Amino acid sequence: MKIPKRIQPLVDDGLVDSVLQQLMSGKEATVYVVQCGDFIRCAKVYKEASKRSFKQAVLYSEGRKVRNGRRARAMEKNSKFGREQQESVWQNAEVDALYKLADAGVRVPQPYGCFEGVLLMDLITDEEGAVAPRLNDVSMSEEQALQDHLEIMNYIVCMLNVGIIHGDLSEFNVLVDERGPVIIDLPQAVDAAANNNAKRMLLRDVDNMTRYYSQFAPQLEQTKYGQEIWALYEAGALSSNTVLTGIFIEKNQETDVNTVLHEISAAREEYEANRQRILELEL
Repeated sequence: MKIPKRIQPLVDDGLVDSVLQQLMSGKEATVYVVQCGDFIRCAKVYKEASKRSFKQAVLYSEGRKVRNGRRARAMEKNSKFGREQQESVWQNAEVDALYKLADAGVRVPQPYGCFEGVLLMDLITDEEGAVAPRLNDVSMSEEQALQDHLEIMNYIVCMLNVGIIHGDLSEFNVLVDERGPVIIDLPQAVDAAANNNAKRMLLRDVDNMTRYYSQFAPQLEQTKYGQEIWALYEAGALSSNTVLTGIFIEKNQETDVNTVLHEISAAREEYEANRQRILELEL
């Protein structure tokens, strides 16, 4: 196909050999499948701010640090240079998040750098080598839904442990390959410690994912993973080894301690049973 204008510089520099097809066009970018030497990758071409329909971007970028004083002042004044820098920060946020999350053990596409508003990264494929489907196009068994939902919850924990909240996580921002879910689309990634909207966005991310998997495993509807994760995070008790239960008791709620302890114990037993079944299936 004809090489898009924004990708042409990457072709000129030898980073991309050819453009094979347009994969999708969304609210913030258009994604193409490209040939890079012996590898098939994808090129995410970010749309200009005036053409981008991602709403309330300022809510997501709150708290992002700009180390260069001149850039920060220009962004505050909203000058032409400042707007250009805002775009650069928005685009580089995804690259930075992808590297951080990969190091933290979250399954995301491997990035290869952002060049003048074009992000090069791995193309996620299925067993046959075709583009992996989005989660919203996938059906699954109850057992698979429970397994994948728990995996996503653990990814959210890993993200929070390195100070990141996706901010727009849903079944449309998760791909599924033969190994399970892969999280994508992170330009709006939220700084958990510096953004006043962090808790609300984390709860929304968790609710979105739980709502989707509940179609296949209705028992998930009663869980409160988001509140549990945030409470552990605020208490400084969240780690990659945290075993989630999905149980959360509001502080102002009168509770029977023995009942709560029994529910937590039962949840842990169910978790271990599910984990054992998964291990047996893998063997």
